[in-house]
Amino acid sequence: MEIHRLKVFCKVVELRSFTKAGESLKLAQPTISEHIRGLEESLGEKLIDRLSRGVLPTPAGRILYQYARNIIQLSDDAIQALEHFKGKLAGTLVLGASTIPGTYVLPRLVGLFKTLHPAIQITLRISDTAEIAGSVVENDLEAGFVGSKPGDRRLSSEEFFLDELVLVVSPEHPWTRRGSIELEELSGEPFIMREDGSGTRTAMTRILEQAGFDASRLNIVAEMGSTEAVRQGIKARIGVSILSREAVAEDFRYGTLAPVPVDGIRFPRPLFLIHRKNRQLSPVCSEFLNFIRDKKEPSANQV
Repeated sequence: MEIHRLKVFCKVVELRSFTKAGESLKLAQPTISEHIRGLEESLGEKLIDRLSRGVLPTPAGRILYQYARNIIQLSDDAIQALEHFKGKLAGTLVLGASTIPGTYVLPRLVGLFKTLHPAIQITLRISDTAEIAGSVVENDLEAGFVGSKPGDRRLSSEEFFLDELVLVVSPEHPWTRRGSIELEELSGEPFIMREDGSGTRTAMTRILEQAGFDASRLNIVAEMGSTEAVRQGIKARIGVSILSREAVAEDFRYGTLAPVPVDGIRFPRPLFLIHRKNRQLSPVCSEFLNFIRDKKEPSANQV
């Protein structure tokens, strides 16, 4: 089995399409089909079912896919290790991040890292905290950056950045004319909630409950799947929300949104770096994580 054919096979499985796999790998569709056919002939098993809704791996294909990913990763790691031995650092690194770290924190750090190691290609996949944690557990991602500490014991986690959540309202909201509000007042105000699985939602709920306020008492008028959607919802006066200060810093600067302190409560919110316990990380990933650790907030602690 050639590693290149395994890469083609994995891409077809992941994208569920010969056409999309060809576009991703910059190969013609007949070439993709030929690689899959050659792999099936060498193994004596059908690996892919072509269905009306796309393509799916057969039972044999699912088995091969699990091993193929590991073979490809080991091959990439070996190449990276040899480059590292020769005093170079090159290769591809695929990381995952939830919305806040992926949109507002990591781009700057990735840029700084790339100036030191221009030969490294970094791909950043953004999804919610739950999905990123699951992908790290399944070894689809070497490392992830998320907005709440996952409960899965197979994951190692540590703080890499200290963010803060803040109550956010439109500039015309009556609360902006007051110095602060009481926590109990939140229950009477239309509230925009992030979706289930969001690190922001998890952190907010935990902090409110620690302060003695049950989040189920919030008057939720909308549930939105991204921080950007919530920001726009607040500007449209649909309701108020609690968001990352990093995400709304520019809005505060230009007066398009306004923060409102809540008496007697703060919303510190660490962001976490996660990776699979006992997994041997690639040289490129290890170098990047060490770089992140050097740049993290002084108050961040190992967890």
